[in-house]
Amino acid sequence: MDLEDPRRRRRHTNQRGYGVTRDPHLNKDLAFTLEERQQLNIHGLLPPCIISQDIQVLRIIKNMELLNSDFDRYLLLMDLQDRNEKLFYRVLMSDIEKFMPIVYTPTVGLACQQYSLAFRKPRGLFISIHDRGHISSILNAWPENSIKAIVVTDGERILGLGDLGCNGMGIPVGKLALYTACGGMNPQECLPVMLDVGTENEELLKDPLYIGLRRKRVRDRQYDDFLDEFMEAVSSKYGMNCLIQFEDFANVNAFRLLRRYQYQYCTFNDDIQGTASVAVAGLLAALRITKNKLSDQTILFQGAGEAALGIAHLIVMAMEKEGLPKKKAIEKIWLVDSKGLIVKRRASLTPEKEEFAHEHQEMKNLEAIVQKLKPTALIGVAAIHGAFSEQIIKDMAAFNERPIIFALSNPTSKAECSAEQCYTLSEGRAIFASGSPFDPVTLPNGQTLYPGQGNNSYVFPGVALGVVACGLRHIPDSIFLMTAEVIAHQVSDKHLEEGRLYPPLYTIRDVSLKIAKKIVEEAYKEKTATVYPEPSNKEAFIRSQMYNTDYDQILPDCYSWPEEDQKMQTKVV
Repeated sequence: MDLEDPRRRRRHTNQRGYGVTRDPHLNKDLAFTLEERQQLNIHGLLPPCIISQDIQVLRIIKNMELLNSDFDRYLLLMDLQDRNEKLFYRVLMSDIEKFMPIVYTPTVGLACQQYSLAFRKPRGLFISIHDRGHISSILNAWPENSIKAIVVTDGERILGLGDLGCNGMGIPVGKLALYTACGGMNPQECLPVMLDVGTENEELLKDPLYIGLRRKRVRDRQYDDFLDEFMEAVSSKYGMNCLIQFEDFANVNAFRLLRRYQYQYCTFNDDIQGTASVAVAGLLAALRITKNKLSDQTILFQGAGEAALGIAHLIVMAMEKEGLPKKKAIEKIWLVDSKGLIVKRRASLTPEKEEFAHEHQEMKNLEAIVQKLKPTALIGVAAIHGAFSEQIIKDMAAFNERPIIFALSNPTSKAECSAEQCYTLSEGRAIFASGSPFDPVTLPNGQTLYPGQGNNSYVFPGVALGVVACGLRHIPDSIFLMTAEVIAHQVSDKHLEEGRLYPPLYTIRDVSLKIAKKIVEEAYKEKTATVYPEPSNKEAFIRSQMYNTDYDQILPDCYSWPEEDQKMQTKVV
């Protein structure tokens, strides 16, 4: 049967009447046909006008234009998601460049800060430390039994905003919206989860509107046992190939949990591995401008947390692939944290930082460090607004014909510098990327540059799509280097001339498909896939699983198929 045959999109329900219009999976608002309205007993509950989904999209966009802030637009879209799921995703996909900053960074940061105030309806599971011993029963409360992807957070390090506790639920909700809009994952097979173990945020603990536990964070053995039970419960209920993405855990937990679970479950940490992949993709694209190799670079990080160390490790892997020994690759990378340059014998270095500590005098001032090391690439991931000063940008331009400057911190208020500052101070020679979106910059010579947004949404939707499609049970680091290479390959020479280091966001669904195809091909080649028989046409196989935003034809269970349709339906089953 043709995958696009409209009869494939028929859907039966045992619901009737008012409940149909309140079920976001079934609701089509005014797009219900007269036949559907009569069969489902909703005739009279809706105005008589029947309008298409495209007109519905136009109505939503018109309503958004009447609002005064992106936060209000965020709330409108979240209400739409609660009411009409297919229309929500059709709206997002109608202009992903326009709507991504609203459903995710930077607006989602404000949404998390206001989450308790704006809370209307749960969009996921809230599992608290008090649920220890009963997490399996909590999972049973979720109405969907087939879950293939989970995004989980404990809310301790939300973007660059710190510990937001239970308010951090906005991140898993936003991430999974992009799983569908950018990667084609079925939203009914995705589950956002908040693990509430308390918060150190005194302001939240005193806020009468706060929706989370009013207690300090649980630590140590009790915390680890809680996480272990969660991972075991998820794998027991949904299978060992259920993808579990860790999001916005604090440094103290993120690295060790990744090491603990990476080869035990199907899991990855987006802050460590996803950020690494998108940053390396930008670097690989930048090398097509500088006309040299990654192993020729000297790379300085402002920041030494999850993002910096994740990027550093993936850079090392990429340099090794170019033929540089690991020890030599590590020597090319320098990190600066809140105490200054990370050097050998400096006090209080974690094992992760120690790996990148070099023989050098201690230095604390970033401007002085840049002048001393003369890096070819400067990457900001410490969420310190304005960290890349005018002097630093000018020095980078003095040392390098084409300096690579990435201001990757989110949200925009935490960016190390703006695109305009970077381009203007470097006289248009800087190769720039940011974590949050910046407007195009027109230089005095008339040239317009379009700053690349190194958003993790280029990575995690495609990775999830590929991992789920072939049933991988573990996600090795090599997948993220492979993903970076695929993304960089999608950047055309014309894009590079315009200053873009990433493909346009409107192509992101196609980029995700290419990432997924590469992962699936490699999984069957390496015998790590668990979905058999192996599909002969990998791309068609993946496409057949991607979510379709077109409305289904909704019919009651008792509906009798016409004779020809019965034959076709039998073939489909």
